[in-house]
Amino acid sequence: MSVPLPPVASDAGNLSAFERDGYAVIRDAITPDLRERLLTAAEKLLASGITQGRDRGGDGKDGFRGCLNLDPTFLPLLTNPAVLPTVVRLLSPNIHLLSAHLIALPSGPPRTIRIPGRHGWHRDMYGVTADLGFAHTPRMAIKAAHYLTPVTPDCGLTMFLPGSHLLTDEPAVPADAIDPPGAITPDITGTDAVLFENRVWHTGGINLSGRPRIALMLQYGYRWLHPVDDPATDLREDPALTPIEQQLLGLPDRLPDGSLAKGSGAAPIRSWWETRP
Repeated sequence: MSVPLPPVASDAGNLSAFERDGYAVIRDAITPDLRERLLTAAEKLLASGITQGRDRGGDGKDGFRGCLNLDPTFLPLLTNPAVLPTVVRLLSPNIHLLSAHLIALPSGPPRTIRIPGRHGWHRDMYGVTADLGFAHTPRMAIKAAHYLTPVTPDCGLTMFLPGSHLLTDEPAVPADAIDPPGAITPDITGTDAVLFENRVWHTGGINLSGRPRIALMLQYGYRWLHPVDDPATDLREDPALTPIEQQLLGLPDRLPDGSLAKGSGAAPIRSWWETRP
């Protein structure tokens, strides 16, 4: 059963870090118990033969797009009160979920990325940059990354180039290197979340931990952006969902009789946001 969100204020320190660096760490975003349940559900999915939304890569990665549609265990992350207020503050109430991406990065040197000349550094939604140009690419989406397997120095956490969301060209990576100068790996624990926007340059680290690094990344963006995942039509029909969950899962601008009601699909988060302290 879903519980309506309380009115929660976003953290000023996280907002400042995000504006400066293009990412921010949300401390203790989930409980250890929820993290364990998420890992169990993730490992079950990865061990299954399910092909819906399956996302495998040539570098040995495995995963799923649209994992909220595949297991309700992941649903509490959708409206996480430790994360959502910061996302809304940085974007607006006019948002929905673009993607819920489960990623399993194998242990061992990757086969096709993270080598000089093929370093893997990228922006999300790169097609926007290709169409509009580096200097004109806006902030359009924010990901909340949760790491479900043990967080160790060699587990291959996502790396970031602080401040690169403000660059007007690709960052320079030396010819004999795989990282641009200034790149860092955030210092986090397993219950923390990392929020980062579409323009910040990032890449997966090299996992040498001896086990897959399993991460769950929820991407929120403006409602005028098309989701990457398949529509959560069946999930959205669940009567236990709150209006905010329904909005994030794609509530349309419609009245009960099906007629158009412009902007109504964003009303749940807008109403909640207006009651915050």
